[in-house]
Amino acid sequence: MANDRNRMEEEEPEIIYIPDDEGNEEEFEVIMKFEVDGSDSKYMMVVPLDSEDDDSDEVYAFRYEEDGDDLKLYMIEDDEEWEIVEETFNTLVAELDGGNEHE
Repeated sequence: MANDRNRMEEEEPEIIYIPDDEGNEEEFEVIMKFEVDGSDSKYMMVVPLDSEDDDSDEVYAFRYEEDGDDLKLYMIEDDEEWEIVEETFNTLVAELDGGNEHE
């Protein structure tokens, strides 16, 4: 198991740039991509790279579409859609953490 964990950590993180309200691009690391069952929608969870507060575990979720090399991000504004995304994310995180219960 330790070898699998090391291999995962050695992968290059996927970095995307998202403009803020003032048009300044901020760097985010993609921590997870997933699709919701029964839907054609794809989602990604990202965390800011240049966080001034390192203790902040701020995670952002976006619906996304890929058009060739272009990536289009959409804010999740619908409460029902947000609940589905949050539930799926929590389930996936629980599955990933499942192997660490012995510690």
